[in-house]
Amino acid sequence: MSDALKVSVISPERVLFEGDARSIVAPAFDGEIGILPLHAPLMTLLGKGTLRVETTDGERRFTVDGGFLQVIDNQVRVVTEHALPVGASR
Repeated sequence: MSDALKVSVISPERVLFEGDARSIVAPAFDGEIGILPLHAPLMTLLGKGTLRVETTDGERRFTVDGGFLQVIDNQVRVVTEHALPVGASR
């Protein structure tokens, strides 16, 4: 996929997702933030909410609580203190 984002979603327990994405919507500490390919470099703190990753196979959702999101050269790293795929139980 050209101009795709390379995305990693990482919690202390495990890597929840690694792959290509068309877009991401994340719960930043002060509201939602959207990331598309070719986004400017960015680092932000995460709040509590739903992280949405749009892949070619559909949308993946994760409940996250705290951490940070970093964007550099079409690579997005989400490092969160607590994360679960939506629909999973703790």
